Amino acid sequence: MVGSINLDQVVRLARHPQPGETLLGSSFTLLPGGKGANQALAAARCGATVSLVGAVGNDPNAALATALLETSGIDLSAVTTVEAPTGVALINVADDGENTIVVVPGANASVDAAAVRRSAAVVADAAVVVLQGEIPAEGIAVAASLATGRVLLNLAPVIAVDPAVILAANPLVVNEHEGALVLAQLDQDAAVPADDHALVAALRALGIPAVVLTRGADGAICSDDGGTHLVPAPKVDAVDTSGAGDAFVGALSTRLAAGESLLQASRYAARVGAFAVQGHGTQPSYPTLSDVMPEVTA
Repeated sequence: MVGSINLDQVVRLARHPQPGETLLGSSFTLLPGGKGANQALAAARCGATVSLVGAVGNDPNAALATALLETSGIDLSAVTTVEAPTGVALINVADDGENTIVVVPGANASVDAAAVRRSAAVVADAAVVVLQGEIPAEGIAVAASLATGRVLLNLAPVIAVDPAVILAANPLVVNEHEGALVLAQLDQDAAVPADDHALVAALRALGIPAVVLTRGADGAICSDDGGTHLVPAPKVDAVDTSGAGDAFVGALSTRLAAGESLLQASRYAARVGAFAVQGHGTQPSYPTLSDVMPEVTA
């Protein structure tokens, strides 16, 4: 994993405010987060051997942000401490489980080309290199170029990256909104399809080897040379969706590293994502191998 490490500041409230509106929240919690760290923890809890390349600040938030990573057997030797604040994510979670997130990168902005090159051996040794959009584009590009294994690019948030990185993604993992932005980034003249299946087809047509489009409670669509498939999600009562996408990516990378097909790995990842939305927070909601995953029912 090459990615971000944050401290999540989570506010729970009845509903999301309108512009200019002030609401009272019901709780405030500090939790470890960051897409890189989240996905690393999810993968480790699913049984993968995980190394994380990233950065934290020289501040008290660093220990909180890495607490669960430390106790989950993740190799943090490539996580550096820099003279900048640890990244933070400001998360609002409404009673219906939907969330809004604002990320302030902090130390994550230091995970640039030079920083990733210093961990070249870690990246090159990985069976699957997982990348996200919460570190600088140059760091993403160098990590992709150093990879000898499979590159999983979860371009979230969608930032401007070298098109060659996107075209090397196997798979590219995005939600429907991110997928539309990636399509526009690769082809500014492309019409963005309203239909999810058509969006996946449009991304594949640009030369991306494999695409997984996550669709929340509706599951996912995965597409590679083995075909395009609808992946249903188990039906559960969601209390917090903020970590579901990262749980999906971590689980997906674990099964791909184990040699499963994209379809098999996506089916498992959908179950892990569904488990995660039943708990509060991001990392604390992720299952371990001893947990029972929800099943897809007809």
